[in-house]
Amino acid sequence: VYNFAANYFQEKVIPGHETRSVEALCWAAGDRLFGAGLSGDITEYDLALLCVARSVDGCGGPIWSMAANSSGTQLAIGCEDGSVKLFQVVPGGIQFERNLDRRKGRILCLSWHPSDTHIAAGSIDFLRVFDVCSGNSQIMVNYHVLKVRRECIVWSIAFLSSGTVITSDSFGRVQFWDWQRGTLMESHTVSTSAVLSLAVSEKEDSIIVGTSTGATYQFQLLPVKMGSLEKRWVRTKPFQHHTHDVRAVAHSSTALISGGLDAQLVIRPLMEKMQKKGYDAALRKFTFPHRRLVSCARKARLLLFQFSQHLELWRLGSTDETGKDGEVLPLCRMPEHLVQLKSKGPEHIYCSCVSPCGSWVAYSTASRFHLYRVQYEGDGISIKKVPKVPKLLLPAYQLQFSSDSGSLFVASARGSVHVLQLLEPGGCKHLHTFRPPSGSPEAVYLLASSADGHWLAAVGGDWAIHIYDLKCFKHHCTVPTYSCAVTALAIHPVTNNLVIAYSDQQLFEFSIPEKQYTAWSRMVQNCGLHRVWLERDSPITHITFNPKNPSHILLHDIYMFCVLDKSLPLPDNSALLMNQSTLKQLPETARQRQLHAFKICKKFQPLLFADLLDENCLVMVERPIMDIKTQLPLPIQQKKFGT
Repeated sequence: VYNFAANYFQEKVIPGHETRSVEALCWAAGDRLFGAGLSGDITEYDLALLCVARSVDGCGGPIWSMAANSSGTQLAIGCEDGSVKLFQVVPGGIQFERNLDRRKGRILCLSWHPSDTHIAAGSIDFLRVFDVCSGNSQIMVNYHVLKVRRECIVWSIAFLSSGTVITSDSFGRVQFWDWQRGTLMESHTVSTSAVLSLAVSEKEDSIIVGTSTGATYQFQLLPVKMGSLEKRWVRTKPFQHHTHDVRAVAHSSTALISGGLDAQLVIRPLMEKMQKKGYDAALRKFTFPHRRLVSCARKARLLLFQFSQHLELWRLGSTDETGKDGEVLPLCRMPEHLVQLKSKGPEHIYCSCVSPCGSWVAYSTASRFHLYRVQYEGDGISIKKVPKVPKLLLPAYQLQFSSDSGSLFVASARGSVHVLQLLEPGGCKHLHTFRPPSGSPEAVYLLASSADGHWLAAVGGDWAIHIYDLKCFKHHCTVPTYSCAVTALAIHPVTNNLVIAYSDQQLFEFSIPEKQYTAWSRMVQNCGLHRVWLERDSPITHITFNPKNPSHILLHDIYMFCVLDKSLPLPDNSALLMNQSTLKQLPETARQRQLHAFKICKKFQPLLFADLLDENCLVMVERPIMDIKTQLPLPIQQKKFGT
């Protein structure tokens, strides 16, 4: 779930389930989120606990489509058996209301008229309009073309307040229908392959469609000529931001949003709607989660990778050689895949972590928490599950081991954090549960512990940062609330200052012992960060430090790694935030003029993880986009000029 107000930060993640495919999502009754899929169930999600709140059988087989009426009080679902069913949204769930006129053929798309009196439904070769009061099908349009011996699939549909029904189909057409007469008003062929998705703006003067070639198109309702009252739909803007099927599109007041089979969410701003150039006017592509999927055992030099249904533990390679910047050194020890830990059952893994010593591995799904003791015997490895883990730990949204590997912190529901003591040779004991003094319905999604084992910081879905004292097990203080979501935080191992990164790219430093912002943090807010830094479209996902150089803060997002040197002055907007490789090509005098606090490296992309193993060794984890695309089905081949 992305928060538009927090610069499109991926604020909430509800873990998946192998038997629960999601074919349709919709909002109803304000902020209630419903989903439906091929399992035949209608599911409501709890956005505070990040889990399934309740599930109801649709009683029509697999569900292909779902839509809520304009008031959010009713849900319509389109089923495999050709039925359209209405459900009433009530406090605490949904109730079956009635069936509409049933015909043969699965219902692939649905749309309510803004007056809530009629529903348009698309299926294979047919378009139907239902009267909600009587339940009868008032109009039926047959798409079947005798000259073409293949069926026409109506993939998406929209019902405008003017009575116009817009459809997109497998023949690559976007068509506009008069539903009362059942006649075709306009037809636009936009692709040689299928048009899969369609969305309409709130003012109903613009639509976006997505195709199976990866292209998206905007249509606008424009006057036929200057000053004329007569208007027609015109295809105005094509975009090619995807390589595969564009399965879902949305139209906000200022942007076109598309999601494709290539695992990319693209937000394309409408420049004519922008008052000024800035962060909101930047094209954004989201491919990776805004949360940690890799954890590091610094002392043991291990990496734990989290996948949907298994974990992989790797030992890093090493070298005895030294060289110049940019050289690739030969390894004296190759990276070693130590173990693959498979999760039992259909639930996806939500969070995982490995202890700094590498002897403990923990992970959690929606309903189960697992803790393992890992032992290394020469070149061999043994892993044993810890029995009788306390039941109160569920649900677990974030895991964090203490720096001495003696404790495990489990972020849970309603702002609570559980503290476990790890026992040799392989056991655990519940020590304490921290809860915010004011109470919170939201789950904790970020944790940070101090190197001396004295402090623990926790961030919940309400964006409040609470500091807890681990020595006397009590609440220490709350960081002043900021208006954006926290994307990363860490406690300095020497000063015990908490460094916080927010979704608007602001950085703060809070002194935990003194319960106030540091002088450096106040200077940053007074002077302001560089304009280029604030206009970055990817949030900081990890922060770490170099204990040998307390003035250095190491942080990264998907596209860059940065060493922030607090001992140097902040750059003003006239300075250039250069990549380090570019800076090295400048003469010495020019480099001195560009001397400021930000040292940025963009060599490693996309960057999933970066951490300091010791004062001389930094580990980077990349996930090349091409590696992902090689696992996808082949895209539709298109003829290109000159080939």
